[in-house]
Amino acid sequence: MTSENGNPALNGQLIEIRKLIKTYKVGSEEVRALRGINLAIGKNEYMAIMGPSGSGKSTLMNLIGCLDTPTSGDYILAGENVGRLTDSQLAEIRNRRIGFVFQTFNLLPRASALHNVELPLIYAGMRASERRDRARKALIAVGLEDRMHHKPNELSGGQRQRVAIARAVVTDPSIILADEPTGNLDTKTGDEIMDIFHRIHDAGNTIVLVTHEEDIARHTKRIVRLRDGLVESDTPKEQFRAV
Repeated sequence: MTSENGNPALNGQLIEIRKLIKTYKVGSEEVRALRGINLAIGKNEYMAIMGPSGSGKSTLMNLIGCLDTPTSGDYILAGENVGRLTDSQLAEIRNRRIGFVFQTFNLLPRASALHNVELPLIYAGMRASERRDRARKALIAVGLEDRMHHKPNELSGGQRQRVAIARAVVTDPSIILADEPTGNLDTKTGDEIMDIFHRIHDAGNTIVLVTHEEDIARHTKRIVRLRDGLVESDTPKEQFRAV
């Protein structure tokens, strides 16, 4: 059985995207960022989305992350058609099912690492003792057991990204979306961050990484390349070409 874009349908499918179109109004002009994307993402996949500027990768990331809604087409997440949900329902899905890791970390500057990781659990209404315990465990898992009470300006770039990763996984989300997670880091620190993503994937998590860096994309198990709002190629790891 194959999906509409010709790729094998995945057992344990988490996401199905069908004929997804996203159009923006820029002044009097209409810009079609996505032109009919078809894509399937299975549970415990580890994939990268790549493409040149203007290819639609950021738009697709925003749609997968429920930060935006499609103009037309279907986005099915864990059996639910996300494109038909209200803003409040989308916010609930973002908090409950999706963990975000951004290039710029997006941490509260005056809050400790522990409090930054607790935030999604506060929004979820979890009681203080439980959320504090889960936040501690998440920070220990990324190697920051001795930095829990430090504020972001007291941490290195790599440590801040570890805090952001701990915050992304603390809710046990269905999918982790990482947007250029090594973009502000040196090569050695970037490799350390990718090692953490490997461990998260090995633990059973689904990870979708947006990057323009080939060497970072090759850490994943599948590379989807976009061009002009369409899927140009969809390559599993065993078919990656040597560079």
